[in-house]
Amino acid sequence: MATPLAAQDLTPVRFSLDWKFEGPSAPFFVAIDNGYFADEGLDVTIDSGAGSRESIPRVATGAYEMGFGDVNALVKFLADQPDAAVEAVYMMYDKPPFAVIGRRTQGVTEDPRSLEGKTLGAPPPDAAFAQWAAFKDAAGIDSSAIKIESVGFPVREPMLAQGQVDAIFGFSFSSVLNLLAQGVPADDIVTIMMADNGLDLYGNAVLVNTEWSAENPEAVSGFVNALVKGVQFTVANPEEAVKSVLSRNNIASEETETARLKMAIDDNIVTEATETDGLGAVNPERLTASIKQLQTSFDMPSPPDAARVFDPQYLPPLEARLPN
Repeated sequence: MATPLAAQDLTPVRFSLDWKFEGPSAPFFVAIDNGYFADEGLDVTIDSGAGSRESIPRVATGAYEMGFGDVNALVKFLADQPDAAVEAVYMMYDKPPFAVIGRRTQGVTEDPRSLEGKTLGAPPPDAAFAQWAAFKDAAGIDSSAIKIESVGFPVREPMLAQGQVDAIFGFSFSSVLNLLAQGVPADDIVTIMMADNGLDLYGNAVLVNTEWSAENPEAVSGFVNALVKGVQFTVANPEEAVKSVLSRNNIASEETETARLKMAIDDNIVTEATETDGLGAVNPERLTASIKQLQTSFDMPSPPDAARVFDPQYLPPLEARLPN
C-alpha cells in the first residue's frame, strides 16, 4: 500500500508545452524521468502545444495549471486582459530564437535589408512573426515591397525548400534543422536572428495560473526547483537528455533532435546573462525596455509593468541556478 498512497499524495500539475515533443523540451521530461518533480511532491503531466502563443490562454483559463510560452505574447495578452490569471515565473530562453530564415540562392543574406522585395512565409500564430513590426523598425528594413504570405506550420519549411517563398519566420533551432531535413544545403540557409539585429527581447518562459499558484505556492516553487535541475542535467548531458524526448516521440530523429537541443542550449538557454544571473531569472530593467520595444509590434496603449509579467519569488537562490 505504501507506493499507491505516496502517489496519491503528489500534487497533480497539468503542463502545456508550446510545441511538439522535440529536443528543446528535454529539460521538462528529464525532470520527470529523473524524479526531480516527484522529489518535490509533484505529479506532472505534459501535453504538446500548438505554438508559443497558444499556451497562454490555456494557462490563463485554468485548463492547465502551468505552461510554456512566449513572454512577449504574454505582455500583449496582459495588455489586453490586465486581470488575466497568468504570469511568468521562470525564463527559459534568455535570448529568443526568433528568426527570419532564408536561402542564399534566393537573394537572402545576413543583412536584414536583403529581405526587401522578397516574399516571406509567415504562420499567423508564430511568435517570431509577431515581432515583425518591431524587428523591421529596429533593423531598418523598408517593408513597402515585401510580400507576407500566410502559411501553415506544416508547410512552412517545405515551401521555402521548394522556392515558393524566399524566407520564413520561425524559431532558429526548428526551421534550420527542418530545412536540412528537406534537403536544403547548409550553406544555402541564412539565419537572421532578430536578437542580433536590434531586438533585445526575452523568449519563452514557464507560465503559471495565478489563482492556482496563490493556493499552491509550494508546488510552484517545487516545479521551478525541479526544472532547474532538469535544465542543469540537460546542459551537461544533452545526448542523454534527448532520450527523454525520444521515448515520447518515436518518429523523431535522434541526430536531429540532439542537434536541435544543442542549438537551443548554446544560443538561447546558456548566455552571458545566465552565467552571471543564473538560469530562469530576468533583469527588470531589460524586461521593461523590451516591453517598450514591443509597443512597436503590438497595439498596447496600456502595457503591463515588468513586475506584472514576471514574478521571481519562486526561483531558488542564485547558487542553485548556475549553469553547469
